[in-house]
Amino acid sequence: MKILILKFRNIGDVLLITPLLSNLKFYYPDSKIDVGVNKGTESMLTLNKNINNIITYNREKIKSLPIFKKLWSEVKFLFSFKKNQYDIVINLTAGDRGTQIAWLTRASVSIGYFNNKRIFKNTFTHYLPKQEFRHTLETNLDPLRVLNLPIKNKKVEIFWNKEDEQIIDSYIQGVDKGFVHIHPVSRWLFKCIADAIMAQIIDFCELELNLKVVITAAPVKKEFDKVSSILNLCKSNPINLSGKLTLKQTAVLNKKAKLFIGVDTAIMHMSAANDTPVFAFFGPSGTDHWGPWDNNLMQSSYINRNGFQIMGKHRVFSESRSCQPCGQDGCNGTKVSDCLMSLDVDIIKKNIREMLGE
Repeated sequence: MKILILKFRNIGDVLLITPLLSNLKFYYPDSKIDVGVNKGTESMLTLNKNINNIITYNREKIKSLPIFKKLWSEVKFLFSFKKNQYDIVINLTAGDRGTQIAWLTRASVSIGYFNNKRIFKNTFTHYLPKQEFRHTLETNLDPLRVLNLPIKNKKVEIFWNKEDEQIIDSYIQGVDKGFVHIHPVSRWLFKCIADAIMAQIIDFCELELNLKVVITAAPVKKEFDKVSSILNLCKSNPINLSGKLTLKQTAVLNKKAKLFIGVDTAIMHMSAANDTPVFAFFGPSGTDHWGPWDNNLMQSSYINRNGFQIMGKHRVFSESRSCQPCGQDGCNGTKVSDCLMSLDVDIIKKNIREMLGE
């Protein structure tokens, strides 16, 4: 049996499909499972033994092409799936690209979201329900539900090799008492807390708890600038690995940490996959959809749209403003979210102490 899973979204979204892969492999142990994702997200799936092949869509490259070359590249990519003769195709997003691929494959079983365009009217044999107020991980498991297959596990997984471990060991050599991993920046800056508050958190871990802080960020100028601004406000001297690590290496680093502190990012989801306790700050995004998932649990305890919430070993710090979660890029288009700018540092410190067993 050949199965195709399509998830053309961001890094964290792709990581959260791994429970679906392991469940499908349980029910179809001899199957070959291919996964189609956006280029740049594939490291969330590489080395996963449940996967036969990862197919990447190079969005940035194709977008940069002249119009006719762009159209030809799109057509080639779509038709490349047809030759594989898949038995089951699952499109986990509502976008046209996945629907087009499912339509072209003509698989005997195809699962996806309803598309109201006439040409795609009869694309899917099974339709996925709307997300509503459910966690994204749960929506990724909906294909099992529509196939009447009981869910065996809800474990998010990420894998790396020994070389990545050796690289991280060289960076944290001499950190004997353990460390706190802080990833203070999101790809979208409106998800970030105030620089001064993050600096206070770093100083608290280093100077009061006597635990080393290791900072990570993507190799992007705006993230470098954000980290630099935070460090200029610090009294302590954390280890700054911003831009130095791959996603796999960041996962290795995180696995060795006593605690992860950060905002709603893929790195937060990687930490939860590693079973490293997460203390995350949420503003415009909804905890019910995106809170860090505890691998030891089968049901989400994020039952509210905002406010402080806990799921197992993980905690989400969020204010309880009526406008949260808004899903907007900051208040009134400012790229700054007011709900993340004046958090109570004393309450934050109390939670960090509790999570570290102080």
